[in-house]
Amino acid sequence: MISVNSVTVAFGGSVLFENVSFLISGKDRVGLAGKNGAGKSTMLKLIAGHQSPTKGEISKPKDFKLGYLPQDMIHQHGRTVFEETASAYEEITNLQKRLDEINKELEVRTDYETDSYSKLITDITDISARLDIIGAANRDEEIEKILKGLGFERKDFNRLTNEFSGGWRMRIELAKLLLQKPDALLLDEPTNHLDIEAIQWLEEFMETYYGSLVLISHDKQFLDNVTNRTIEIVNKKTYDYKANYSKYLVLRQERQEQQESAVKNQQKLIDHTQELIDKYRAKANKASFAQSLIKKLDRMERIEVEEGDNTVMHMRFPKPALSGKIALTVEDAAKTYGDKLIFKDANFIITKGEKVALVGRNGEGKSTMMKMIGKKTNYDGTVQIGHNVLAGVFEQDQEEKLDQNKTVFETIDELAVGDVRKQVRNILGSFLFGGDDIDKKVRVLSGGERGRLALCKLLLEPYNLLLLDEPTNHLDIRSKEILKKALLDYEGTVILVSHDRDFLDGLTNRLFEFREGAVKEHLCDINEFMQKRKLEKLMELKSVQIQPAEAKPKKAEVKADKNENTEKEKELKQIKNQVSKCEKDIETLETDLKKLDEQLSNPETYQKLINDKVFFENYNQSKAKLESLLKEWEALNEKLV
Repeated sequence: MISVNSVTVAFGGSVLFENVSFLISGKDRVGLAGKNGAGKSTMLKLIAGHQSPTKGEISKPKDFKLGYLPQDMIHQHGRTVFEETASAYEEITNLQKRLDEINKELEVRTDYETDSYSKLITDITDISARLDIIGAANRDEEIEKILKGLGFERKDFNRLTNEFSGGWRMRIELAKLLLQKPDALLLDEPTNHLDIEAIQWLEEFMETYYGSLVLISHDKQFLDNVTNRTIEIVNKKTYDYKANYSKYLVLRQERQEQQESAVKNQQKLIDHTQELIDKYRAKANKASFAQSLIKKLDRMERIEVEEGDNTVMHMRFPKPALSGKIALTVEDAAKTYGDKLIFKDANFIITKGEKVALVGRNGEGKSTMMKMIGKKTNYDGTVQIGHNVLAGVFEQDQEEKLDQNKTVFETIDELAVGDVRKQVRNILGSFLFGGDDIDKKVRVLSGGERGRLALCKLLLEPYNLLLLDEPTNHLDIRSKEILKKALLDYEGTVILVSHDRDFLDGLTNRLFEFREGAVKEHLCDINEFMQKRKLEKLMELKSVQIQPAEAKPKKAEVKADKNENTEKEKELKQIKNQVSKCEKDIETLETDLKKLDEQLSNPETYQKLINDKVFFENYNQSKAKLESLLKEWEALNEKLV
């Protein structure tokens, strides 16, 4: 339970939030929505305790554990991936140490009826429950499962963390958080450095995560799949929707329409009242009536329509220059770094006007192929762009390669030639750089602003081939939708690398998968591809479980086999009964916890319960028991497979 109560945040006279209140409890999966600069990241910092409100308070129960992943953080070096990830279990070490201390103390204590002795027994129960929740018994297995889910291979476990890029080190920090199993996770753009498979794994992980979640993300599909509640931050206020992101957009539109209707009805009432005032004001026998109407108007609270963020990027690629029918030919292409093979035997042709995507896990060669096409790296084989093909390139770290000391205007003006130079201010305005913004230095721009500026450079020439490597990084959801529409309308050829499934959906229907040193073509969209990958994973798991066929048993063995089958049937029946009992217990416990959550979500009862230690002990024990039952249910079902 996290209570945000009448919180106000002000910076140098500017108010970011004003008198904001909401509760987060149980298994809430909250997505924070709002335009860039509305205060989403600040709200996470407030909840995490990394920043204090100007007024109001944020409270949570004693021993409530938070896990916070910011967008940018300082990474530790000098340890292997496995060692750094294992540091997440510092809590286990401390808890086990405390458990040993209590057990030693209990050996010599005889004051069984005292409150202090009872307190020690309660502490043992709480510590044991916590150790069970965070998986003290199988820590190495948990570490391996989390790291592999986030895309690391076993051979990476003994590599030093400083050998990895910032994105991979961010995955290590996320792994540490997930292993700590906090009561609530606070994640600020967790998918920024994850590939599609790792994002899908994280979604599946969140399905069984027992705590609450507060999330900021520009990945629409991730938000829809993970969240069940959206808190919008707009005009210094918050609005709470019991829905995921897509449903929230519909509900918000309905609310604004209702507000507009209420404003119209109120204005009719005001106009009618004013007419009466004007009519009777001058009449002596009606003057008191007119005065009462005037007071009524003065007391009336005016309904206001919330002003949403209507500023949007406008983007349309110029008509591409004429080119040959073949945009790109790749024959027997291969790339190695020293002794390390990235991929080999890549063969494909991309024709004029096609829009294709390169997909696969990070490190498999997608960005390398983009550099090969752009002649930015050496390679073996043939990678040849077609006749009269003019390529515009957006690299994954394009925004970081901008000259930090130049202004926004200078960045674009120096590249513009001919008639385009006369349009520089208009082009920048369409990318939300207006007024004094064009005189800002690149170094003071946000990640989203630098991303927009880097995209803006692609409009300066009539490119007929666009090479886009993660162009949506740092773009908000609406900007991504605008870029997607611009690409759909674009008449040239597009080769795209992206891990954003919603962005790829409907944009490409031909994919090249980079996996385990090979490049494989898929004639389908991203959703069909993800479904195929899921089925392949299941088949891989089944193939591991299937045993090799044995020789046909002799007649003498048939009877024994029959008896053995009977025993197996009995065993399976027993397991099914255990599963059924387990499911009933889980259902009962979930019902009980739901009632407790309802008490906690009510501000009046919460204030009464906040200091009730027995209530929270029972609450936490019930949660721990539910987690244990879920594990037991999972283990029993695995036996049935």
